[in-house]
Amino acid sequence: MSLNPLLDFTGLPRFAEIRPEHISPAIEQLLAEARQTVAQLTAHVDSPSWENFVDPLTDTTERLSRAWGVVGHLNAVVNTPQLRDAYNANIAPISEFWTELGQNLALLGQFKAIEASPAYASYNAARQKIIQNDLRDFRLSGAELPEAQRQRYAAIQSRLAELSARFEQNVMDATDAFSLYLEDAAELDGVPEDALALFAAAAQADEKTGYKITLQFPFYFPVMQYAHNRALRQKLYDAYVKRASEFGLPEHDNTEIIREKLQLTREEAQLLGFANFAELSLYTKMAESPAQVIAFLRDLAARAKPFAVKDRAELEAFASKELGFSDLQAWDIAYAAEKLRVARYAFSEQEVKQYFPESKVLPGLFGVVNTLYGVEVRDSSAPVWHDDVRFYDIIKDGQLVGSFYFDLYSREGKRPGAWMDDARGRRKKGDTMQTPVAYLTCNFTRPVGDKPALFTHDEVITLFHEFGHGLHHMLTQVEELGVSGINGVEWDAVELPSQFMENFCWEWDVLQGMTAHAETGETLPRALFDKMLAAKNFQSGMMTVRQLEFSLFDMLLYTDFDASTGDWLALLDTVRQEVAVNFPPSYNRFPNSFSHIFAGGYSAGYYSYKWAEVLSADAYAAFEEAGGANAATGKRFWDEVLAVGGSRSALESFRAFRGRDPQIDALLRHSGMVEEAV
Repeated sequence: MSLNPLLDFTGLPRFAEIRPEHISPAIEQLLAEARQTVAQLTAHVDSPSWENFVDPLTDTTERLSRAWGVVGHLNAVVNTPQLRDAYNANIAPISEFWTELGQNLALLGQFKAIEASPAYASYNAARQKIIQNDLRDFRLSGAELPEAQRQRYAAIQSRLAELSARFEQNVMDATDAFSLYLEDAAELDGVPEDALALFAAAAQADEKTGYKITLQFPFYFPVMQYAHNRALRQKLYDAYVKRASEFGLPEHDNTEIIREKLQLTREEAQLLGFANFAELSLYTKMAESPAQVIAFLRDLAARAKPFAVKDRAELEAFASKELGFSDLQAWDIAYAAEKLRVARYAFSEQEVKQYFPESKVLPGLFGVVNTLYGVEVRDSSAPVWHDDVRFYDIIKDGQLVGSFYFDLYSREGKRPGAWMDDARGRRKKGDTMQTPVAYLTCNFTRPVGDKPALFTHDEVITLFHEFGHGLHHMLTQVEELGVSGINGVEWDAVELPSQFMENFCWEWDVLQGMTAHAETGETLPRALFDKMLAAKNFQSGMMTVRQLEFSLFDMLLYTDFDASTGDWLALLDTVRQEVAVNFPPSYNRFPNSFSHIFAGGYSAGYYSYKWAEVLSADAYAAFEEAGGANAATGKRFWDEVLAVGGSRSALESFRAFRGRDPQIDALLRHSGMVEEAV
């Protein structure tokens, strides 16, 4: 067993033993080993084949990726100054290696030789797809550029990696830097008891009395949604929307990071022969061009905006008449919407939340997966990075299919949001099958005292969404790492399995099995479910145009915008004038915390959520036609979508499952945006 836990690949990561001081020595060793392997493969392999070339190259790069993946994951979920320093110190060396690999002409020559070899024709679809993807990626890494341009491309990649990390860390630090202590419970009038208990526990942890409120979502949103105190809502809103901007600490300000990142991505694209970064981004996606995406978004906006206008008008009228708000401000929207929901549908999110204790939701989720795919989710054990984390195995016919970690609760030092990432992928290695392992991370409210964690229905939907990503990774049947699971799947199709899973959160048969009231143990009453269903598309027009606002801003930002002289806040305002119905105050600095497009993988790709929603709604319609969750349709979805991973195009997989091209009708119907309703 290795003394450095990051160098042990015999099983699952040894999280309990990993320390910041392990990171640099491990990464240095793995980089050296990888470079040595590459040198041997390019100098001494005369007739490259899958066995003597691709497998050894995959072995060495997989080890590096797995170790660095562990480090990146820890940086996101248990961030400390020491860990961050070690992570940041290795960003440039890692980036340099991957760029160097992508620009290695000798390596490119070996891949071309494999493509031209007689054996290539006998390769299965997965292996051929990997070779074609690699040949494409050499071009996109600048391999065939002149030397000076190759060097510039490499420098850009290193800087972009550093900027992405800094952007995300600034958002985390700016979020954690804010705290508000309140002594008087009257200031929190309207906030539910379970949220108050969370606030009180947080204050107690700081050895203070009263209540502590932070900008972490389980603290922030209950205040915005329920607190009668309008001044308090405004105070929290102001702090939240000014995060990582010029209004806070200079070291947390992401403004210049945004500018430099936009400049560098445009330069990167132009070096590779693309007009802008959006063209480069879409080169490996389903969508054909920025113009096609922009047209798709504007078409959807034209369909959705009349519903959004109606939503906004209803909210303003209600807020004026029932709440006495002559002007509905940004910090009033969640509060007024919840009051309108209660008035119109006679239930509140807080009431529903009492029926979704974690102890019922998780078995309910696992039960749906069992119904669809005939797999069993079992408690298991593995070293973990925090006491909150649990580990599970997925079993099919007595065989281990995959495993996953659940890290569900919000805490300081943890990146906001919810996401899935892979710890390792499925791969045939000799006579053994390496099973896939996933990280599934959320930021829900933790249990307080002897009370269980209770999830809102929206949080249940989020849980199903992330588990859908996990299933895409874990239920793959592909045996080659490069296209197994989520690997090699076009980015604008990767949300299909996740958004697809959300639909089951609206099936009565499913919800019955995953509810029990926190006090009485009673399952969700049918009458309350019917109210939830009636309210399902409550303000869906407003929510749709909000997503379209983000998507259109992202695509225009990476298409024609000049970051050297341009004002992206003005661009965002122009987009809002076109598609939005809610207009925030001028000091709102939403882009400064828009990690998806400045620190995640969604640069010129945020449209993927809506693009894939068309696919997922249409895919779920196949289950509706068969009466809901069922094994027969589930098997076809597994076989044609989940199992094949990235071994063929997402459009081919969709057609194989649905028997035709995707249609937008199901999305509009599911969202309640059909012409008759206008």
